[in-house]
Amino acid sequence: MASVPSLASTVQQRLAEGLSAALPEAGSADPLLRRSDRADFQANGILALAKQLKGNPRELATKVVESIPANDVLKEIEVSGPGFLNITVSDAAIVETLAARAADARLGVPLNEAAGTTVIDYAQPNVAKEMHVGHLRSAVIGAAMVEILEFTGETVVRRHHIGDWGTQFGMLIQYLIEHPHELDHKDEGAEVSGEEAMSNLNRLYKASRALFDADEEFKTRARARVVDLQAGDEETLALWQRFVDESKIYFYSVFEKLDMDIRDPDIVGESGYNDMLQETCRILEESGVAVRSEGALCVFFDDIKGPDGNPVPLIVQKSDGGFGYAATDLSAIRDRVQNLKATTLLYVVDARQSLHFKMVFETARRAGWLNDEVKAVQLAFGTVLGKDGKPFKTREGETVRLVDLLDEAIDRASAVVREKAQDLTEEEITERGAQVGIGAVKYADLSTSAARDYKFDLDQMVSLNGDTSVYLQYAYARIQSILRKAGDAKPAAHPELELAPSERALGLHVDGFGEVIAETAAEYAPHKLAAYLYQLASLYTTFYSECPVLKADTPEQVENRLFLCDLTARTLHQGMALLGIRTPERL
Repeated sequence: MASVPSLASTVQQRLAEGLSAALPEAGSADPLLRRSDRADFQANGILALAKQLKGNPRELATKVVESIPANDVLKEIEVSGPGFLNITVSDAAIVETLAARAADARLGVPLNEAAGTTVIDYAQPNVAKEMHVGHLRSAVIGAAMVEILEFTGETVVRRHHIGDWGTQFGMLIQYLIEHPHELDHKDEGAEVSGEEAMSNLNRLYKASRALFDADEEFKTRARARVVDLQAGDEETLALWQRFVDESKIYFYSVFEKLDMDIRDPDIVGESGYNDMLQETCRILEESGVAVRSEGALCVFFDDIKGPDGNPVPLIVQKSDGGFGYAATDLSAIRDRVQNLKATTLLYVVDARQSLHFKMVFETARRAGWLNDEVKAVQLAFGTVLGKDGKPFKTREGETVRLVDLLDEAIDRASAVVREKAQDLTEEEITERGAQVGIGAVKYADLSTSAARDYKFDLDQMVSLNGDTSVYLQYAYARIQSILRKAGDAKPAAHPELELAPSERALGLHVDGFGEVIAETAAEYAPHKLAAYLYQLASLYTTFYSECPVLKADTPEQVENRLFLCDLTARTLHQGMALLGIRTPERL
């Protein structure tokens, strides 16, 4: 089905036609329409137009209103103040537009047939290292953007640029050679838990680090092993692969707890670009984009200087011939543009890496890999803070393990569900507890603008009141309960009925779903979708308290209110799914 134009776009079009008819000399002027507290919409574009045409804004506004023919959408247009237009749409237009949305599986949200290909780089854990709270935001924000962009019609390629290469692997592999059973599992043949895999890796990492720091001979052997790894020695690579495989068991267990779909082909770590590094350096040097400076291959920028006033370069290759992150990131750009045919590269990466990515993107532009047809964007995110507003640490000052945090959120949420649960089995309470707890963690992250730091406060996150996912999930579950109790009455739109104020407010907000999706996708701003859904649940709560549904005055009113309930629930369900949050039918 074709997309459904929102009432806002229909009103905008009628006003634009009125402007052109009344003031042909104004050309295609924008009425500057927005939602308003005084009416359904307000247009204030005539003020700027009056200045341009040197006319009286109230007189021009009156002329525009007179030139709009009577129609079934605009119920009333009032000239207000110095020349604003206050516009009220008809109740019938609201219900008819919502009925068109309800008839479409996509709720009338347009699908962009001409969309491009976005490669999203997100959820980037490190091999042989535990995932901590700092890994949360990249995973949660990235997964939401994947869903939102795919829903609008974009082709999305997921990329998890895991840290699976580097000097620390010399130390780990050498230690494993000398202690060959350190990665063995307790029960060979049985399925290995993420916890056991991480426990093995942790133990081995600590032991190898202690030996590396204390034993010079081991340190020498470990460094030689790095050379073997980089040279592609078979035995060394096979042991390296064991670390990667063991780490994946652990990663997948954490992502599964986060209710995220991470697939093997999407994991292309730093090692995936090794074969391209030499050629990337050659292209940059031969084209003059990079130059040799004190033996290192560097790219310089006029606007990036250190505290001493000297230029700070991007080092692509070190003076000893080794490659840094820049060489890998630039090779990844080449691969994503040339092989994956990306039109947008979206990096969901900590704001503290902004300077690095600014330099990498500018280098790629100079090399011609990024241009007017291909753009790169960093969706930079802030830090997760504790309740005290300081970077989140354990009481001992350690980094917080991500899995501990998720387990605690599930425990807290399960307690809330148990307290409220009516006729839920213990198994259902456990399942809902996980859906509510993980939803709470995701929503707290996504409802904050990504660029801002946010406080991780589990008490607030699992609260039934305020801007939380639990509040939204309960609104959804409440609607499902009403629909179950409706008996023979079915949701049906009745445009002939007069709407109560809270019905109008809810209906107009539901109608804005497509526009907020477009804005969220264009600006890479999932917090805008979260804010829309919170307002939707709030407006529904007001409607529910003011408008009896099953005990409405007439059968038609019952059906119409059930229709509003059903469409609100579908919108909540779709919007929450795009954020990666479950909406249980019962809570």
